[in-house]
Amino acid sequence: MIKRKIEEIVFKILMYSAFITVLISFFIILFTILIKGIPSLNLKMITQTPKGGYYLGKEGGILNAITGSLILACSSTFLSMMISFPIAVFLNVYNKKKSRYVQVIRFSFDVLTGVPSIVYGALGLIVMYFFNLRASLLGGTIAVTLLILPLMCRGIDEVLQMTPKSLLESSYALGSTSLETSFKILLRQCYPGIITTILISFGRGIGDAASVLFTAGFSDNMPGNFLRPAATLPLAIFFQLTSPIKEVQSRAYAAAIILTMIILFISIMSRVISLRFEKYKIK
Repeated sequence: MIKRKIEEIVFKILMYSAFITVLISFFIILFTILIKGIPSLNLKMITQTPKGGYYLGKEGGILNAITGSLILACSSTFLSMMISFPIAVFLNVYNKKKSRYVQVIRFSFDVLTGVPSIVYGALGLIVMYFFNLRASLLGGTIAVTLLILPLMCRGIDEVLQMTPKSLLESSYALGSTSLETSFKILLRQCYPGIITTILISFGRGIGDAASVLFTAGFSDNMPGNFLRPAATLPLAIFFQLTSPIKEVQSRAYAAAIILTMIILFISIMSRVISLRFEKYKIK
């Protein structure tokens, strides 16, 4: 009895310590970028593209980087979703015998989720060389798709696994096919979790710099098409932070505020949409 009490106290201390550490880290990061970035944050930053000498402290903004990041993240998330959902449905609906290779697939996705993003950038670069592509928005989209695909696929898979088996069995008993069960029963039941997974993957894609460093390139112009280089917010922050000019460094923190606000908005939207679709769940 005493041993259990001690274990409970120890794990409570560890739990609260982890929570406090995460909370303090979050506020330190937020406080730092706000203090250093607010002086340079203005309307021009989000409504103008870089003018000549912007990265030397002259006029302009980062509208090109904001637009490039949004297009890249949206296209990558869409491609990942189109690949991930069929895989997750196959693992949970069509794989009725629960074969051992399914566990191998899930383990492989778990491993791929932990692979550093720079490795996906290198893989994207290899794919680009194979198809004779230059650094472009398409190359960045390929790299980010490879990056978030394991996360999205594994996330949707976990959501589908939480569906009550009795619900699927009832659907089959009524004569539904596997396809009908997937889209009319399983999808509606898992709306909140699937949407949350998609938005989390979107946030991961829009905030990554390593995977697009060699694949998306960089441009001061607005993204024209997928075969031309495009700026992204993480790289804009990186290039400005490496400048020796204080004003440019301050702009980097202002860009970080914009990126943080986008990710915060995505996080809030995931919660709102999840709550909205809770009504479809069968308790």
